[in-house]
Amino acid sequence: MSTRELVALTRVAPATYDAARIREAVRETARQLGWTGGTAGESAFSRLIPAGARVLVKPNLVLHRNHGPWGIEPLFTNAAIIQAVVEELLATGASQVIVGDAPLQECDFDQLVHNSGMDRWAPALAARDPRFHGPRDYRRTKTQFDGGLRIEREGLLPVDRFVLFDLAGESLLEPISRDGDFRVTQYPPAELARTHAPGRHQFLVARDIIEADVVINLPKLKTHKKAGVTNALKNLIGINGNKEFLPHHRLGGSANGGDCYPGGDPVKRALEFVYDRANSTRSIMARRMLRVGTRALHRMLHAQGDELGVEGSWSGNDTIWRTCLDLNRILLYGKADASIADTRQRTVVHLVDAVVAGHGDGPLRAEPLPLGLLLAGENAAAVDLVGARLLGYAPERIPIVAHAFDRFRWPLTDFAPGDVRVSGAFGDGPAAERIHADFGDTKMHWPAGWRDAVADSPASASA
Repeated sequence: MSTRELVALTRVAPATYDAARIREAVRETARQLGWTGGTAGESAFSRLIPAGARVLVKPNLVLHRNHGPWGIEPLFTNAAIIQAVVEELLATGASQVIVGDAPLQECDFDQLVHNSGMDRWAPALAARDPRFHGPRDYRRTKTQFDGGLRIEREGLLPVDRFVLFDLAGESLLEPISRDGDFRVTQYPPAELARTHAPGRHQFLVARDIIEADVVINLPKLKTHKKAGVTNALKNLIGINGNKEFLPHHRLGGSANGGDCYPGGDPVKRALEFVYDRANSTRSIMARRMLRVGTRALHRMLHAQGDELGVEGSWSGNDTIWRTCLDLNRILLYGKADASIADTRQRTVVHLVDAVVAGHGDGPLRAEPLPLGLLLAGENAAAVDLVGARLLGYAPERIPIVAHAFDRFRWPLTDFAPGDVRVSGAFGDGPAAERIHADFGDTKMHWPAGWRDAVADSPASASA
């Protein structure tokens, strides 16, 4: 029986990152999917990793600190899971194992490695086994904030460490492309116009990832204010090295062809205008002056009771899912010469940290949601469908999940949402029948713009 529609779930009780419990949960999850024979001493990935394979482990290492008061547990993939996976991989015949990600530009990567605890085991493991490399930072641009102003450091990695793909007219962004409309927070719009325009849709992907034979995707399950949920599909935005290749939303409100916010609002349109000027100038003085304007406009929106802002943080965002699914297609079908094959070029599997998931105004102000689960599968869309249900969403109302089952060139699925099955913690059977959100004593919070995607919301019930 095929496992491509199967999502395996394993309970980790209590919901803590005890190394021994995590190691056993990884092995049990792998056993359910047939990645291991399960005999004593056998690696969790013994049947998944061919001898000599180059393996890339892609965790979620988004930021070194939580923007809210809740700590790092719900923020990024826990180091205990990364360590367990790496050590199990090194017990196979893999020729190399790399851990790498491209975090948010403002992330202090060294601080993240320290805060996560990776610095307590990764250097020693690399010294003991030369096949292990990492963690690696794949960002070509980093930023820091001086007096609230964004200062960029660019071109930090040589371009030959990346592969430049152009999906052109086959990009999922093509149907919504208009010159100069794409935006990403805190970045010059002219840079996005250079990489994404009608007939041109470029992505800059770390060469380590494209040259890997096997990719182990290790997302953290969280709510996400722009995509609804971040899980297996959204996590792959971190394979791209420069932010100007990543459209997140489109200029304007839905009333005038954009998707930054619903309807139309003159205050928001003015705020977008000021942001564009601030993001486009290199003058520190000009940025300081423009920052006064953005603060005044934000105060006006706050007085109006606005919760959504101008960054595409709502369920009508029709851009971010397209960017993420394009990157998933590149990961599956992309070749090192920047061409896209008609057949899959590498094995990609997904193992999700939902021991302590994240809810609320994620991904950067994530509140802890102790689900006590690992979930895994061989198809990102299937894994995300289950993850969305675990967060209390109706998956069909989350565009990144719903559209992952669409039919397009270089597809992500060859089955329907109703075919997704689960095994393990919730029993065996169809995901739609088995997976029901259970938040225990936690009062669940969703991003303001995604409350209409919650499974028991009026909008969902009428869909």
